[in-house]
Amino acid sequence: MSSTDSPDTRTAAPQVPPAGPGSRAGAGETVRAVTLPGLTLYVRTPAGTPADGDAPGREPALCVHGLGGSSQNWSALMPLLAGRVDGEALDLPGFGQSPPPEDGNYSVSAQSRAVIRYLDAAGRGPVHLIGNSMGGAVSTRVAAVRPDLVRTLTLVSPALPELRPQLTALPTALLAVPGVARLFSNATRDWTPERRTREVLALCYGDPGRITPESLREAADEYARRLQLPYFWEVMERSTRGLVNAYTLGGQHNLWRQAERVLAPTLLVYGGRDRLVSYRMARRAAAAFRGSRLLTLPEAGHVAMMEYPEAVARAVRELLAANAVPDAEDLTDVTADAGRS
Repeated sequence: MSSTDSPDTRTAAPQVPPAGPGSRAGAGETVRAVTLPGLTLYVRTPAGTPADGDAPGREPALCVHGLGGSSQNWSALMPLLAGRVDGEALDLPGFGQSPPPEDGNYSVSAQSRAVIRYLDAAGRGPVHLIGNSMGGAVSTRVAAVRPDLVRTLTLVSPALPELRPQLTALPTALLAVPGVARLFSNATRDWTPERRTREVLALCYGDPGRITPESLREAADEYARRLQLPYFWEVMERSTRGLVNAYTLGGQHNLWRQAERVLAPTLLVYGGRDRLVSYRMARRAAAAFRGSRLLTLPEAGHVAMMEYPEAVARAVRELLAANAVPDAEDLTDVTADAGRS
């Protein structure tokens, strides 16, 4: 079978680093809690965003991280888009600072519902939705089932089903097997947070040498904090299982079928050195998302928005410019011209 055949159960679930470069909230970012029935979400905004969320002239945007990641993964990208969008990044339930959901559901559908519930409650839609890895799968489902909430869609190495995943992604997929996460925890008990962080970053970056000592230290501190959470390994296991299960769904729930339903203008970003989502999937994704744009970064790994934020920001701004909504004054001029014709 080719890599573009329908997916089966031989799948791998990619993960991303827990923190991004220069990601401390003290660097000017703000983080707030949003409480919904059965759910508490933490939302990060970049420096310079008005406290009340009112950003005249800027359209709302929301960033969604991947498995094992957090809103900090967007700390390098969001400031580069701040002049164009009113950006936010979400900690999905159980990740970052967000506690587990009361129902314990970590499926892709449940994570998608969390994003939808937040957008509905905040009244921010339609947004420019940006997702990475598992967050790309979540964002795809949101755009497919609630097109009214999504103005444009940007997917960075989206975790869409692959028939033949890369071998480097398989160890992460094994976390979906009951008990494996706990075994791995016991087997790596003596690993320092720095070693754990280096292992994840080496898997996610195309060139780990680009990681600065300060960024490594911040990521390791965040990893150490997360490891102390009593639910850390359970969240990883259940979230991985939820993603693998999403890969095996058929019919209208299949992620590729849902990609074909997306109406929002879409930007796809793939890294040539991605060890978790195959570079060869870029062509299939470009065919599935109608009229999509494709940015390929040969030197990037799984988290291009962290490695090459300037290149990703430039492509996002081009997507937004090509799909800009005329302001009220422009619409008035168009109406007047039509009346005179």
